[in-house]
Amino acid sequence: MGRKPNDSESTSNTSLILLLVVLSSCALVYLFLSVFLTPSWEFYPIHVEPLELLEEDAVAGEENGACCRGIDNMELWGNAVKWGSDFKFNSSEECCKACKAMCSGNDGPCLCDSWVFCGNREACGSKFGECWLKKQKDTLAPQRQDLGQKVIWTSGLIFGKGEGIVGLETEYGTLHIKLFPDCAPHSVTYILELLTLRHCAGCQFYRAESRGHSWDSEGNHIKDAPLGPPFALIQGTLEPQGIAFNKIPTEVCPIIRRGSVAWIGSGPEFFISLANHQEWKNAYTVFGSVLPEDMEIAEKIAQLPTTSDVWNNINVTVLKKPVPLSIQRIKKSNGDLNGM
Repeated sequence: MGRKPNDSESTSNTSLILLLVVLSSCALVYLFLSVFLTPSWEFYPIHVEPLELLEEDAVAGEENGACCRGIDNMELWGNAVKWGSDFKFNSSEECCKACKAMCSGNDGPCLCDSWVFCGNREACGSKFGECWLKKQKDTLAPQRQDLGQKVIWTSGLIFGKGEGIVGLETEYGTLHIKLFPDCAPHSVTYILELLTLRHCAGCQFYRAESRGHSWDSEGNHIKDAPLGPPFALIQGTLEPQGIAFNKIPTEVCPIIRRGSVAWIGSGPEFFISLANHQEWKNAYTVFGSVLPEDMEIAEKIAQLPTTSDVWNNINVTVLKKPVPLSIQRIKKSNGDLNGM
């Protein structure tokens, strides 16, 4: 994928291009540039069906597509549904799975939506292995007791059906995104922090590329068609003006599918894929997926007027008029989202 260049990068980019010209005889370099649309990112997906499949297939390379990750040195608070003093495991993953087991029904909200585990034998002492399963008053604003290196706990969130959905609101409609806290906890924590802001000034889509003649309406690649350009995506930034951004660590990187929402590098630039990009392999942290019924909004943005540009020797199309966006909470009473 292509990261939007800035003025300070122009000189170094020129040197890089000259170096690439000198090395142009190397077929591997050519292949790299032709497959990975830009220097620091790629994409990947498959036909997107119901939300259950989005959740189950969020991860590649893990059994049954199941993630169970948390954030070290963080303690979430909340009402306990399982007391850790009497409920112990050998790993945070087992603790997470125990919480998930209480969130698998179809007849109501999760009985457990957060977990807290003590996994450092030396630091935890007698608390080693304690697994506290908890219930939050608000899963989009979980109660945090403490955070920092002195904290001995690892914590994570679990979003059930109809939960953990945020909206990227634009003038063309709202893109509802199901977040994956068990696969990308650091990424989702950042998104939840954005929800607390009164605005997201500077957040916008600025690049748009259609599926062209390379992918069908379901995002499947058409046999013998080129892999771009155009590259079937809309790209933007989730960095509010005036707020310092801390790089997000690489988390689970599944194959990008139609609807995948992923970071470019360590953020805050991100993209929404309009197609299934197996050719991008497992290079980008995916922290959510657009609900299938909202992909028409992403397609609409991809069809807006653009202008051609070249980013680090990659041909791209940039929106003539960037599309501002804001992040909104989605109430559970929001129509069909309850059943998803």
